[in-house]
Amino acid sequence: MASQNPIDVNTATTGRPGDLQEWEKIVAQKKERSKNDIPNEWKLSAEIFSELSLPLESHPNRILDIDVPRKSGILSTRELEITDKYSVAELLDRLASGTFTSLEVTTAFCKRAAIAQQLLSCLTEVFFSEALERAKALDAFRAEGKQPLRPLHGLPISIKDTFKVKGQEASSGYVSFLGTKAESNSHLVEMLLELGAVVYVKTNIPQTVATGDSHNNIFGRTLNPFNTMLTAGGSSGGEGALIAFRGSPLGIGTDLAGSVRIPAACCGTYGFRPTAARLPAGGQASWGLPGLRAMLVSAGPLSNDFNGLEILTRAIIDAVPARTDVTALDIPWRRLATSPSRSRLRIGIFPEEPLYPLQPPVKRALAEAVQILQEAGHELIPIAPSLAQLNACSEVAWELMALDPGRTLIGHITSSGEPFVPSVSTREAPANFGKFEFVKTDVTDLDPFHRYAALNLKRDELQESWTRNIWMEKKLDVIIGPVARSSAVVHDTFGWPFYTVFVNVLDYPACVVPFSQVSKELDPTAVVRKSGEPGADYLPDILDKAPLSIQIFTSRFKDEECLQYGRIIDQCLKGRSQ
Repeated sequence: MASQNPIDVNTATTGRPGDLQEWEKIVAQKKERSKNDIPNEWKLSAEIFSELSLPLESHPNRILDIDVPRKSGILSTRELEITDKYSVAELLDRLASGTFTSLEVTTAFCKRAAIAQQLLSCLTEVFFSEALERAKALDAFRAEGKQPLRPLHGLPISIKDTFKVKGQEASSGYVSFLGTKAESNSHLVEMLLELGAVVYVKTNIPQTVATGDSHNNIFGRTLNPFNTMLTAGGSSGGEGALIAFRGSPLGIGTDLAGSVRIPAACCGTYGFRPTAARLPAGGQASWGLPGLRAMLVSAGPLSNDFNGLEILTRAIIDAVPARTDVTALDIPWRRLATSPSRSRLRIGIFPEEPLYPLQPPVKRALAEAVQILQEAGHELIPIAPSLAQLNACSEVAWELMALDPGRTLIGHITSSGEPFVPSVSTREAPANFGKFEFVKTDVTDLDPFHRYAALNLKRDELQESWTRNIWMEKKLDVIIGPVARSSAVVHDTFGWPFYTVFVNVLDYPACVVPFSQVSKELDPTAVVRKSGEPGADYLPDILDKAPLSIQIFTSRFKDEECLQYGRIIDQCLKGRSQ
């Protein structure tokens, strides 16, 4: 019999009334401090909120269509241009040339992030004053002209809440973590500072950092700027929402089962999950069992332009993260030829799994992408579900996560008395839970030590099968497929991340590119889930205009190729010249 839900909330209590009152008091104090972190002159007027339907999370407010930053009058014309117009590369060029100062760029994104927070609840820690002082220091450094500027000179970068910033909290969505300030920076944060970046905000995540909805009892629920009735994804949902709102030019999340790629897809941004340990992920706040690395977390960027993904990834790898982070791999960034040796790519088409049927808009977008790529001269090769072994990957992922049976995560919640949020209390298991065929009872009945070893062998078996039967046999360069069976969905209904978690089991680099959107005209018929079917219903009126995306991945350690081929595919899909 398969192991129980990794977070079995039925075994936990919600605390005594006195405890509950205490956690509410702690949260109220934190919220008051957070509210005061936003300058009064950056706060939205009552007139702005009068144009919205409240509560925001229960109504389909299309925040991006309203253009609140322009209407608010908080940003100057130049600040609106800085945040609206430029790619990451263009911002860095202008910062290097002195066309823009770091102070004015940082101010612009601080203002826009403050607006995003008031509408979308996407931030956790805000340190605008410290960021502006750093920007001034970077401008002074440039004015001295004594040495070459660093690769990320003057660029504001947002980071997921789990990363530690000295002097700031890293609550990771747990009330019990509040009150403790980091004594040092996470390795990645330290590297960003060495590279000349300005770290100015931390972004919201789910309670337990393990669901598709970035919602917790401290900072509330992160909302999707395309439609506030829809999830922003998780667990890096704050990053997804902030980037989509253009409150950050470049952000960093982490990905254990899709936590960079799901928010990128839900919010219509670009996202990249590198091979584990190529970017430094050590020194974060630990919410699970410390030292248990059954599923390896991967730090990765989110951006509004594809090149931003590579700029961040290359800059950090070039700085040799293994110098300071013992969990990082010392693998230099490989400079590939400007274009592949062959103009035509061999692209695998990821299969649909019958247990997780794709919703009509997702099917349509994937079919359209395949047609565009074929017409551009690329060779598209379907992959049979029997070769992909997606359910086998899903089973291994579930059982690896279940090695910590939830006591650690539940303990962080019950120790404060806070209640479980809905996405945690109703967390969905794989569709074939209780009927696993690849991971059988001869594995799940073992003691934890031997079960871990047996699961690693199962993972090796899958990796070897993919290498031999898919990459080598079919001679593929890259594979494309869905990010999820749906677009962003109504809050608390995302479910098990079937179409992303297999990448984590195989430890493949994967990027997400936005392509197409839900259309109630093109796909007008609602689809209600069958009994036992996972995920959410397809509701065309509610999901209309939600962004859709394509997932692109290569084999392990081919991060450079993943980004190169991903760029080619993105340009092709967007109709741009290669």
